Amino acid sequence: MATTTEANASSAPKVHDLFSAIEADCARSGLGPNRWYLLTIAALAGGNDPELSDQLYLYLTSKPEFSTPAQRHVLIRELREALIKSVPLVGVCKPLEAIMAINAQERPEDKDPSPATREGWQCDEANYERGLAWMRKIYTGDTNSTIALFDDHKEFSWISQHITYGLYLSDRQVLDDLGTEVIVLSAIMIQNLPKETRWHIRGIRRLGVSVEDVKVVWNSIQAIAQFLGIKLHRVPTVEEVEKEV
Repeated sequence: MATTTEANASSAPKVHDLFSAIEADCARSGLGPNRWYLLTIAALAGGNDPELSDQLYLYLTSKPEFSTPAQRHVLIRELREALIKSVPLVGVCKPLEAIMAINAQERPEDKDPSPATREGWQCDEANYERGLAWMRKIYTGDTNSTIALFDDHKEFSWISQHITYGLYLSDRQVLDDLGTEVIVLSAIMIQNLPKETRWHIRGIRRLGVSVEDVKVVWNSIQAIAQFLGIKLHRVPTVEEVEKEV
């Protein structure tokens, strides 16, 4: 029986074609150069085959812009941060599978044993304010009503504000606002979750991303889902959410 690594290697040409198509579509948008692989790794981490992340890493490191160890160090920090931000969205196990698959493909000179970016983090008032500030950017006038959905189960509102947004999503040491929201939308949508997908289509639009560019993200996630054999039949379209922006 073939191992997972061998199976992924045998599917490499097809999945690399997928990556190439997503990269090309995003290049024609205003999303910027690194957003395509952030959305891709987040969708892989939230999908049913996170170990395919190794093929994304190999695809990227075959490109001229990642030809040196220093360039690959920057890349791995971005990919790692995308997986870290995916943890509160998809659970810890799939991102762990993804980073272990990538780690197995890294050359010795490309390893990045630097300290954890969140070393010394405190669940304090400053953390709460950072998380709340980021929530307000995404939810704007809907912030309080969204938090109030969990009034009967306050553990979930506490986790959302202090951990999901405070610890994970508001951290800007590696990725910016748009990169973060691309990751959030991708990791949620790939799970076929209608409510949260709606919130984050709305949220990325509220960051100023155009309807056309959000459609590029939406279509890219659909393409990844189709490749993985996942049906996204419950998520709203960008057009359906636009009236709420």
